Amino acid sequence: MRRFLPLILCGALVATALTALGAAPASAASSVPGDPLAGSGAVSRSVLTAAQLASSSAPTATLPNDAFALPAAAAAPSHRFEGTLTLNGVATAGGFRKVKDSANYTRVEARKHLPPFSVQLVQNGSHLVPVARGLQFTGSPVWNLEVGAGRAWNETADGSQTRASLPFALVERNANCVHNGVLSFLFTATTVSQVRYQVTSETCEYFQFDLWGQVGATYALGGIADAEGVRNAYAAEVADRLPTRPIAALATDHPGAGVNTGAFGSGITPSALSTFGFVYDGVNYVGGCPTRQGAYPFCGQLLLPSYSTAKSAFGGMALMRLAQKYGPAVANESIAAHVPEASGTAWSGVTVGNALDMATGNYKSALYERDESSRTMLDFFDAESYSAKMQIALSFPRKTTPGTRWNYHTSDTFLATRAMDDVLKDRAGQGADLFGMLRDEVLKPAKVSPNALTTVRTDNSPTGVPFGGYGLFWTQDDIAKVAKLLVADHGVTGGQQVLHPGLLNSSLQRDPADRGLTTSGTTPFKYNNGFWALDFDASDDPAYANPFWVPFMSGYGGITVTLMPNGSSYYVFSDNNEFAWAATVKESNKLAPMVGG
Repeated sequence: MRRFLPLILCGALVATALTALGAAPASAASSVPGDPLAGSGAVSRSVLTAAQLASSSAPTATLPNDAFALPAAAAAPSHRFEGTLTLNGVATAGGFRKVKDSANYTRVEARKHLPPFSVQLVQNGSHLVPVARGLQFTGSPVWNLEVGAGRAWNETADGSQTRASLPFALVERNANCVHNGVLSFLFTATTVSQVRYQVTSETCEYFQFDLWGQVGATYALGGIADAEGVRNAYAAEVADRLPTRPIAALATDHPGAGVNTGAFGSGITPSALSTFGFVYDGVNYVGGCPTRQGAYPFCGQLLLPSYSTAKSAFGGMALMRLAQKYGPAVANESIAAHVPEASGTAWSGVTVGNALDMATGNYKSALYERDESSRTMLDFFDAESYSAKMQIALSFPRKTTPGTRWNYHTSDTFLATRAMDDVLKDRAGQGADLFGMLRDEVLKPAKVSPNALTTVRTDNSPTGVPFGGYGLFWTQDDIAKVAKLLVADHGVTGGQQVLHPGLLNSSLQRDPADRGLTTSGTTPFKYNNGFWALDFDASDDPAYANPFWVPFMSGYGGITVTLMPNGSSYYVFSDNNEFAWAATVKESNKLAPMVGG
């Protein structure tokens, strides 16, 4: 087996967003696990003080992120926030520092400022919860927005006010890059202070920056529909998260295995690392969330982009769900029969399965990922309208018989998900939506957060067509649950088989009769239904007595989710084009020997 893992540029450079779903109502009040806070409020603070939050002086730089974090001595909040918080004047406020800008993005002034920022919030104990979770459209030409759940607490030095802190993320319009930030303010029953905000980290290979500011805000009380339901839904979400422990605990939890926890997160430039985690025996062993200003205060809610992990987690899993509902023959449905624009073109004879295998037979260059990095594909990524995206996706000419040669195109997954959406409509009615099916019948039962219940769509609109090949969003818990569903739970959640076991087995290299196609390039991989796979044997490590395959998802810039055949999984999110994970296979093998498919 080859020891060299090449750079895998599998992914899109752009994305769009879908408005998040509101929280589902609950029947009875419940508190968030871990509440109430029991500190004295005696917090020693020299930055982000009450006086500074009342000052009209503009900040000149970012702060250490621990200034926004819940302190150990935090006391229970004396006020409850329920209403709409609006930040004023953000279009011109604040400072900006470029870290990396490969495409001269900073020529557009709007990229140096927050988009319009207004969020409805309710409070459950010390937890401050947005009513609308997931990605929100802002009207900005460059930024969409996601606001996560934060905290509220009292500090003695703040007097009669309660302090709040919220995580948020800027997501480039028509792109999958995510820039994570945090904000803080003080409030009473009727008033709110100025709001201090900053962005000091990202998962984005081509555009990196620090952004900060302090602006006035308005607090419109009340007006929240089903506030109690929002509170209860968040309490249930927190209770349903996987048990989480720091990565160092893996060695102490399994002292006889001799696990080197330093292997996890290794091989990635520290400044490019967003986070990582290892899921074993139902526990999510996590790494930190470093930023240019120290640890991110809401590591568990750090928003992470999918890029091409969506080819597996959307394209591949949607096929598995359709097959479970209607039979595996759906993989043989014709693209041309379900995509009207493809009728009578070179796409005749291409199936959904061919497109998910990157084996349509239609391409321009046979070289490894040459088409994926071409001007044609860049135009596909830039196109925001459905018609423009579809026209470019169909522009590749027929070169060989479908199903016989691998050639990577993000646009092929777009076509496959478009065709699968029509297959679903044929059977479930014109109101059906492919991502809606995956969301409601797979992701929600797996109890992912609302962050993962949105996807990018054409026309920057919630009514557009899902992109398919990129554009999902994860937290640590979300991607851990998706990986666990696939590799440890065998497609079963809530006691139901939601993913077709035969297609799942072939995608994960558990069926020797169906390993998919061999990729081109320096290191041949297997590729099947949107999932990559690499083989390991004793030449890699003498402990690998029996050869085995490790399937994985891969995303642009440095994103990998491995699905190991012993039921464990490893995820790492970074943005320096580094795809290092083989060392984690060795450590996982110490816990439970790998088995061949």
